[in-house]
Amino acid sequence: MSSTSRAAGVGVALLWLGLAPLTGCGNLGVSAAPDAPLWLHHPGSALGITTRRALTAETRKVGEAYERGRPEIDAAHRRFFVGSSDHGLYAVRADTSDVIWRFETAGPVQSEPFYDAATDSVYFGSNDGALYKVRASDGALIFRFMTNSEITRRPVLRDGVIYVTNANDTLIALDAATGAMRWHQHRTPAFGMEISGYAGPALGRDKVYTAFSDGVVMAYDLKNGSEQWGLVDLAAEAEQSAGGQAPKYLDTDTTPVFGRITSGDVVFVAGYAGGVYALDAENGTRAWVNEAAVGVTELVLWHQPAHQPRSGGGPIVPERKVLLASSSSTGLWALDPEDGRTIWRRELPDGGISAPVPFAGALLVTTTRYGIFLFSPLDGAVIDGIETGGGIAMTPAAYGRRAFVLTNGGALLSLDVETPPLPKG
Repeated sequence: MSSTSRAAGVGVALLWLGLAPLTGCGNLGVSAAPDAPLWLHHPGSALGITTRRALTAETRKVGEAYERGRPEIDAAHRRFFVGSSDHGLYAVRADTSDVIWRFETAGPVQSEPFYDAATDSVYFGSNDGALYKVRASDGALIFRFMTNSEITRRPVLRDGVIYVTNANDTLIALDAATGAMRWHQHRTPAFGMEISGYAGPALGRDKVYTAFSDGVVMAYDLKNGSEQWGLVDLAAEAEQSAGGQAPKYLDTDTTPVFGRITSGDVVFVAGYAGGVYALDAENGTRAWVNEAAVGVTELVLWHQPAHQPRSGGGPIVPERKVLLASSSSTGLWALDPEDGRTIWRRELPDGGISAPVPFAGALLVTTTRYGIFLFSPLDGAVIDGIETGGGIAMTPAAYGRRAFVLTNGGALLSLDVETPPLPKG
């Protein structure tokens, strides 16, 4: 079953946010040039659903009524891979949303797969505690490695080694061809209350970074797993900032983001109680902290390259970088990567929000209660929104003008965005 919809319910969604639907760049509060995003106007009908297809098997739904994780797009073969609460990983045709194959696991697949184009294979985790590698063409199993705790974060690959974390505060390095373990690191999970979720691995120049439920952020040697930093404890820093009162939640659940600022290479990471940090990538010392951005669970470094204005005239629009942070308690934040200064903050409804996804020069965000929204990365203004009739916990995946996401009801949505034409004259 498939159907087509153009911004259904957008008026309700935008009015709920306290904003009138936007019909032009003037309503965004930013000028069209030279510092505007890659498109010049933002009509309220920019975002649309091209196909909607039931994917999750009703008879196999288990546990809570959410679909989590994120699809992985293989643009070269026009397909994507997405997990489901019905224990399956699906390969789906991007143009028609038809299922190519399904791989069954022993638990819900609420993870973000990783597609390796060099070997045409897919790595993904399951709540059954295993990391799987399957052939992308037909879903045939290549190996299965049991970690004994659920895997939801995206694995990362370099030089024939796949790195993955699990919910038991363990980082594991495996031979990407055979699944044999190279090394692992484990920290004893924090005692007490924790926010659901945990950090994934991030690759730097010669290190792999991750964070743990006790608030510690660590860097390890890629080859042998040896510790490369002293103790970097964001929970302890939050306690010190609060005058010695221990925070309710110790977690550092954000996957670190490797980046570069004027002073050198840094790792961006967020402690749930302490805010967002930039840490020196070599030794872990603090470059800056934004203590106001609390409750953050996802970080994304948005980058707009320098470009010629679409009109063809005027000066080159300079390169722009913004560090975006998602928090279910304090909203969506945009920070200056250089110093942590808040550029803008957008309050959002109660409930969870996804990581912001760069999409045709804008940001695509899903919410667990109110559907999908398209934001300007420069000032946080709402460009468009779709009230889907149910929440979405999954983070979308986007390529070009197409995006894909699975709703909490198990419906697969294919989205498109229409960038408006250049003004005449």
